[in-house]
Amino acid sequence: MFGKLMRKLGRTVPQESKDDPVKYLIVGLGNIGTEYANTRHNIGFMVLDAFAEASNAVFTSRRYGSVAEVSFKGRKFILVKPSTYMNLSGNAVRYWMKEEKIPLEQVLVVVDDVALDLGVIRIRMKGSDGGHNGLKHITATLGHSDYTRLRFGIGHDYPQGFQVDYVLGEWTAAEKKMLPERIDKAVEAIKSFGTLGAQRAMNLYNGK
Repeated sequence: MFGKLMRKLGRTVPQESKDDPVKYLIVGLGNIGTEYANTRHNIGFMVLDAFAEASNAVFTSRRYGSVAEVSFKGRKFILVKPSTYMNLSGNAVRYWMKEEKIPLEQVLVVVDDVALDLGVIRIRMKGSDGGHNGLKHITATLGHSDYTRLRFGIGHDYPQGFQVDYVLGEWTAAEKKMLPERIDKAVEAIKSFGTLGAQRAMNLYNGK
């Protein structure tokens, strides 16, 4: 019954089996290079690093990014940290969707958001790029904005006209103290996206 309904809606029905786990593409946005490693703009990388570390997974250098695989409850999460720099993030998303044959509804982009208070999570199944260059390129590359994204709040404590400096700035000591707990929450939300679906994950984690 569920499968028939999903096909009527034009959705791919995940096939779950021991030999062929359902795959999800999780793309964390950020910029490569040590100068960006501890900046607010790289929270997407940080979340994926935490996910991989907690699962004893290791990132390896692949086409368009560093890639790791995590298995959880019969699902396989393909974690990608694009090596294209933020403004060309769509190249990595498009390539790994095709490479792993992952449908759009099983893709999640993790991104920083200055419109949200520090650590607040907001999952959306589509929407505008909000001025974020990474999302802007993904939308242009895919030809639409109907992909799920997990926005991670980085706060907005900066004077008018200094947004770029703030986003590309490093975390303060106080922010670093609270980040681990919030990053762990984001990892939980990603797992829920894969095991429960986007809508349930939204209900459980948005605003939390």
